[in-house]
Amino acid sequence: MVGPLENLRIVELGHVIAGPLAASLLSDFGAKVVKVETPGRPDMMRDLGPVAIDGVGVWWKTLARNKQILGLDWKSEEGLKVLRKLVECSDVLVENFRPGVLERAGIGPEVLHGWNPDLVILRVSGYGQDGPMRDTPAFGRAAEAMSGLVHLTGFADGSPMHPGFPAADSTTGLMGALGLMIALYARERGVVRGQVVDLAVFEALLRLIDYHVPAATGAGIAPIRNGLRQPMDFAPGGMFRTRDGIWVTVSAGSAETARRLLRAVGGDSLADDPRFASLHSMSKHMTEVFDTLNAYITARDFSEVQVEFERHDAVAAPVLSVEQIIDHPQICHRGDIASVEGDPTHVVGPVPHFSITPGVLRWLGRPRGADTASVLEALGYDDVQIADLARTGCIETALEEERT
Repeated sequence: MVGPLENLRIVELGHVIAGPLAASLLSDFGAKVVKVETPGRPDMMRDLGPVAIDGVGVWWKTLARNKQILGLDWKSEEGLKVLRKLVECSDVLVENFRPGVLERAGIGPEVLHGWNPDLVILRVSGYGQDGPMRDTPAFGRAAEAMSGLVHLTGFADGSPMHPGFPAADSTTGLMGALGLMIALYARERGVVRGQVVDLAVFEALLRLIDYHVPAATGAGIAPIRNGLRQPMDFAPGGMFRTRDGIWVTVSAGSAETARRLLRAVGGDSLADDPRFASLHSMSKHMTEVFDTLNAYITARDFSEVQVEFERHDAVAAPVLSVEQIIDHPQICHRGDIASVEGDPTHVVGPVPHFSITPGVLRWLGRPRGADTASVLEALGYDDVQIADLARTGCIETALEEERT
């Protein structure tokens, strides 16, 4: 099966999560990604977090999946020549250094577009390539704080809270992949040739939260964190624990679904109460709604809650642990947990699902320098030239047993 992005060639100078995830998402659908690592200074994701039984970091396995690994000192004189050859035959370059790093190395966008006018460059940075905070150091958690996410998460009388995954970096990777595809589509349509996609790490979350800015500016309401309930209580819902200890999230997105929810826990008298005729009027009495939901759910086992909610076509979804996710029949049916032959580590498979050209997990993150020789050979270097570059330390090649 030929992937829909089979002919797309990407050079990845990124590191850690945001930039590499953007390239990874496209690699699932056939894009040929060459990830560049500086010899002796590998991507920290090789070592960050849990290590699989084969000694390889699990985060590296998934972020570097489907990518060729080129060990190259691209800042050296000879390394810059290699990088130029690579850029000249590529469609995309991804980098997530601090602003100015490429320029100081002599390969800012003007130079890169001189090498390849059709190149699309994704530049991911903490606060963007310009502005008063351009040079301010940042990590994902700082971006989560700046976006408003942390302010909206947690209990009203408690501290703001970060989510349990790197939300800013991950959503930036997703937004970066979208940005690349938009730029490539514009190039394909002849609107432009190459261009720069400038993405700050806080911006993806800022855009995806979506409602807090118009709520404040259009309605004069500043959303605040609300514990187990929705910020602003704009719809009934919340998090509840059943009598047998299962956490359940409940939600409704319209007046009709909200009344089905109320009917499940309080019968017709509650559902048909004029105060609950619309979400707007319901929001004025959300404490009563929450308390009614809480009293009903906490007094029953999950199986009873589930049956009653399903009978009224209402939603009460159990909170799944990772063990339950891996074995969940719907998730397994969709093929959302994937692996490669010979590696016991499973990862989340390609998303979304395509009817004719689905994504493919070809391999997980490979050893340092695993593909250096093959990448250079494709650029026209012979064995003698490759050996000379290796002797100078310009490139890093894998040991033979690592390549097999």
